[in-house]
Amino acid sequence: MATDHILASDDSAPAERCFALDAVTAVIVTFNSAHCAEALGAQLADWPHVIVVDNGSADDTPARIRAALPQAQVLELGENRGFGAANNAALHQVRTPFALLMNPDCAVMAADAQALLASMADWPHAAIMAPQLVGGDGGKQVNYGWVRHLWASKGPAAEGVTCVGNACGAAMLLRLNAMPTRDWFDTRFFLYYEDEDLCLRLLQACKPVLIEPSVHVAHANRGSVRGPRPLSVEYGRGYHHARSKVLFTAKHQGHAAAIEHRRRALWGAVGLLALRVFAPSPKHVARVWGRVVGLWSAPVQY
Repeated sequence: MATDHILASDDSAPAERCFALDAVTAVIVTFNSAHCAEALGAQLADWPHVIVVDNGSADDTPARIRAALPQAQVLELGENRGFGAANNAALHQVRTPFALLMNPDCAVMAADAQALLASMADWPHAAIMAPQLVGGDGGKQVNYGWVRHLWASKGPAAEGVTCVGNACGAAMLLRLNAMPTRDWFDTRFFLYYEDEDLCLRLLQACKPVLIEPSVHVAHANRGSVRGPRPLSVEYGRGYHHARSKVLFTAKHQGHAAAIEHRRRALWGAVGLLALRVFAPSPKHVARVWGRVVGLWSAPVQY
């Protein structure tokens, strides 16, 4: 792979821009994401390498993806194995030097990928290069920070390429030969914190995780999943977020810290649930109840 293929500029000829994308595979995990297929087809039409892993969708996501992205390799797992496990299944199929993980609700354009690849060329030891995620209003989302249990991130947003402790897996470019293992994500994290766990393990292996704030990627937060049971989706979000946080604490801070976190978080969740009963919102009640159950059942020993 020639360096100039990576460094193709935004004003290059269309054929050259497409050729630059030959270095990267787009990796997308779907679950009831049929509503995202058309947008993905439009933004990835010129990408030669696309792998979509479907986590047992109950809608027609695989068929819609095949119609919108005929060049894509679609892996149907038949069941929901979780975000990390699905990404691992795709990454084992990647044959390019780089993989760009993206959620179905992210709009990663060819120019965005090129800019991230260019930054990777400038920082040859980096394992991950992540963009700045922005919402529908153009406002910056908090998609990176330092290791949470070591230092509370604070202050203004990054103004240039910056080494960070963690970056959100909704959109991140991986340099695959910099990864210390081929089991990229720890599959004990079904959903949430699997990206933070990967970043922390890379940091411990002296493999930098970088943010490129000049690259803005639109992210419709929580827009990937739809389905006939929206309250079940909200319950699952609360459940898995709480459970994964306890597991992350147990793995990286130890048994005692996990017990203390679960105790504090459980009291807070129960109190919030009581408030939601008096100011009912079915969506929020479902999410908080999921959080309570997730905390109660979470393992405190990794």
